[in-house]
Amino acid sequence: MEPTASTGGAYGVQVLIAGRQKHWRDEVASQIRRAGYAATTVDCGVDAMTVLALGLPVDVLVTDISLKGELCSTKLVLEARALRPDLRIVFANEAPRDPLPELIEDGEGDIFVTNDVRNDSVASTVREALSTRD
Repeated sequence: MEPTASTGGAYGVQVLIAGRQKHWRDEVASQIRRAGYAATTVDCGVDAMTVLALGLPVDVLVTDISLKGELCSTKLVLEARALRPDLRIVFANEAPRDPLPELIEDGEGDIFVTNDVRNDSVASTVREALSTRD
């Protein structure tokens, strides 16, 4: 895990970023920090689930749609939603690289998608996800 400091502090918004490529994680974490949120990055779904299972504070999960492994992005989202039903989820996709899973179409309003990881679009999508919290 690569925690990164933020002006959000210990009680600010916490964003968990799961992506297999370091440059992708770094770009997304940079956007999240510029938006004033705290970011923790992991390189696989298993590590992301470990963070969630340990009960660490996480408001939004950002996952690379191309995340592979034991817990690919779709399985990670299903497990995360089972563990934390109120968790906001953002799929970040570098279109047209990877197709979106059918799970997204069945979302209950807590799953958001961005097809661009540049120009602070992930941070904007995280803000949108947070604005839907009860």
